[in-house]
Amino acid sequence: MIKKLIRHGNSAALVIDKPIMEMLHITNETFFELSTDGKNLILSPQNTTAQENNILESLGKINKKYKNVLSRLGE
Repeated sequence: MIKKLIRHGNSAALVIDKPIMEMLHITNETFFELSTDGKNLILSPQNTTAQENNILESLGKINKKYKNVLSRLGE
């Protein structure tokens, strides 16, 4: 499928057709990671539960590393 970018304000946008969105199980609320291999643009839908797990893992590391400081702040 060949697509053309459309103007969106001062930016460009790529419209993703509904059948493709349904096939990928994505919605207008889906977050994407954008990356490139130097020639191609790669869009990867992000799983909400994976994002939540990353946040919880990060919070655990922060709590472990700064336990004493956070305890003093809580007093």
